[in-house]
Amino acid sequence: MNYLQQAKDFFSKDRFATEITGIEIDEVKKEEAVCSLRIEDRHLNAAGTVMGGVIFTLADFTFAIASNIEQPPTVSMTASITYLGVCKGDRLISRALCEKSGKSTCVYTIYVDDNLGNKVAIVSVTGFRKER
Repeated sequence: MNYLQQAKDFFSKDRFATEITGIEIDEVKKEEAVCSLRIEDRHLNAAGTVMGGVIFTLADFTFAIASNIEQPPTVSMTASITYLGVCKGDRLISRALCEKSGKSTCVYTIYVDDNLGNKVAIVSVTGFRKER
């Protein structure tokens, strides 16, 4: 089974991200993932921009996919998000890249942009690899 189908099957149980938020899994490689989200009215805050929690959820879900494929179960230990600008497009795209992959910890950087190429956020996550 390829990584994309493996991720879609396993993470279909993450109903908050997939069903409620509407995140789609687009690409999966070992220690890398790309997810996206079509912006709808339900994702907007009172100011009419994408709510920060939606952006963080997208980044966190992308981290989960990238860090769990072909790895022991991995959870977030710490995460830090820096919001860089507002989403001007109609879609958010999140890319998770592994910076370090160790036996018990890992570090990922997640880049969130809109479909027009605007930088929306950058997230740094340290993960903990649980024993199987």
